[in-house]
Amino acid sequence: MRKIVIIPAYNEQDNILNLIRNLRKYCPDYDYIIINDCSTDNTKEICKINNLKHINLSVNLGFSGAVQTGYKYAYENMYDLAIQIDGDGQHMPEYINTLEHEIKSGSDIVVGSRYLENKKPWHLRMIGSRLIVLCIFIATGKILSDPTSGMRAVGRKVMKEFSTNLDFIAEPDTNAYLLKNGFLFKEVQVEMLDRVHGVSHFRHPLNSIVYMLKIISSILFVQSLRGK
Repeated sequence: MRKIVIIPAYNEQDNILNLIRNLRKYCPDYDYIIINDCSTDNTKEICKINNLKHINLSVNLGFSGAVQTGYKYAYENMYDLAIQIDGDGQHMPEYINTLEHEIKSGSDIVVGSRYLENKKPWHLRMIGSRLIVLCIFIATGKILSDPTSGMRAVGRKVMKEFSTNLDFIAEPDTNAYLLKNGFLFKEVQVEMLDRVHGVSHFRHPLNSIVYMLKIISSILFVQSLRGK
């Protein structure tokens, strides 16, 4: 089985080297590809100097575009299994083998959840997460514990969907699509670290509000216009 880790990265100069070291430690049988989404810091130079396997995007495509580039690379290069983790180091490579096991057991997509077994806290961001959970339930009849998790594993069938479909916004959007169209979906409990270096795109409240509006409208309205 050919396996690859897809790592979208934007301004992760302080995180990417440590992430790759941990990936090599815990998953030495995996290839990886970093998708540098036109970073404005030294991410590109660090990848080049350290001979890290990467693709430099000439324009900033945003998170969904960077992720799609990774899945397209994986699909066209005939990988059987793709793992997606963020470039900020919050997703722990120690759990990759757990996700892989569930794909081998027959799931089409496996998502690493922070809240499958642990209680979800009550704060502003988690209120947004609960609202997304409700929207997905309305659209699909299914309840997810952690719909915004970016740590996931997919086989060839979902890899093809992600590499060719241009309409998706982010993880909750793709989750709703897959659930509505009968893909075998599974969540597994994982732990995630806090970001050590850099800042999240969602540190600005306006970015979070725009994200929520786009996700909710896509799940509840745009999804109905998509073909399988």
